[in-house]
Amino acid sequence: MSVNKEVKRITTHILQEMKNRGEKIAMLTAYDFSMAAIVDNAGTDIILVGDSASNVMAGHETTLPITLDQMIYHAASVVRAAKRALVIVDLPFGSYQGNSKEALASAIRIMKEAGAHGVKLEGGVEIAESVTRILAAGIPVMGHLGLTPQSIYKFGTYTVRAKEEAEAAKLKDDALKLQELGCFAIVLEKIPAKLAAEVSRSVSIPTIGIGAGQHCDGQVLVIHDMLGINKGFKPRFLRQYANLFDVMNDAITNYVGDVKARSFPNEKEEY
Repeated sequence: MSVNKEVKRITTHILQEMKNRGEKIAMLTAYDFSMAAIVDNAGTDIILVGDSASNVMAGHETTLPITLDQMIYHAASVVRAAKRALVIVDLPFGSYQGNSKEALASAIRIMKEAGAHGVKLEGGVEIAESVTRILAAGIPVMGHLGLTPQSIYKFGTYTVRAKEEAEAAKLKDDALKLQELGCFAIVLEKIPAKLAAEVSRSVSIPTIGIGAGQHCDGQVLVIHDMLGINKGFKPRFLRQYANLFDVMNDAITNYVGDVKARSFPNEKEEY
């Protein structure tokens, strides 16, 4: 007799326990039900509904165009699939910067309409008021420092951040500030591994790295990148675990060929 074993949901408390005992945290992005179900079933701890959906799902050059309504649509689809993973959603560009009331309203919509478990915001001390308001409403907040893609036009490049001493010092201060405000974790994107290690030691909350070396408390990649669905994107920090572009391309080419050759469907595939 098979017994349905209840799946235990990952919580921010469990993530903190993982850091405390030195267990690494695995985080991946997902933007739709079918992909999220696979990501969740494979044992991923956190699913990030990233504003990277703007790039990989909608074909935009940057993350800036995606709207709050679109993020809620993607997030709701993912939440329906995730039985175990903690689902965190990016607040998109323009939904929180410079206006803490709007930030709170955006976060509440994501929690209520999508059923998400928390939100992620880019930036440090500049967004302290927004972080405070959202946390005061009981909504978990994940920080994001280093390369912050919503500020791409300010940086002018997607190169490694915080190589200079002044920017590195600010990043360390920002990390401590985000912890002090009450963030449950911080993403560190594309910063020197030595700096990421220092930050990971200096804060008691988990750090999640992307292009930030092996000493963060966890790692995150964009699902389309690590599965090799995106053919051209191969930064140094990316490890491709599959080559789905070729697998899918071959399958579709074969299907098209079979239809043209009248070999699909055959008699066995008829009613």
